[in-house]
Amino acid sequence: MPGLSSYDYAFIRVTPRLDRGEFVNAGVILFCRTRRFLGARIALDEERLRRLAPDLDLDTVRAHLALIPRICAGEGPIGCLGQAESFHWLVAPHNTVVHTSPVHSGLCHDPEAALDALLATLGQPALSTPG
Repeated sequence: MPGLSSYDYAFIRVTPRLDRGEFVNAGVILFCRTRRFLGARIALDEERLRRLAPDLDLDTVRAHLALIPRICAGEGPIGCLGQAESFHWLVAPHNTVVHTSPVHSGLCHDPEAALDALLATLGQPALSTPG
């Protein structure tokens, strides 16, 4: 069994009105430099989001969320920057409806399993997988 590796992660949030600060967690991003792993899982509770923001364009939110795993997989101009740069770009503060929590750290044997475990804390099945 491989030794423990440190990783950084952030929860993905949808905040319909930044001024009110209310949000719905919509997934997680995990970066493990030593295992050369960058991945994301999306799990949006659309019903909860509709109750919070009935006028929010869910198609646009879905489209923005779908980009995150693609960037982690190395797609597009941000994905081509490399894993560390892509992760830091994704978790940088943004004044947008879709953004992330502060970055947290952990230790794992398997970053893919750690990503799945973090997603499970949201209580929603994954809507997309990397790759």
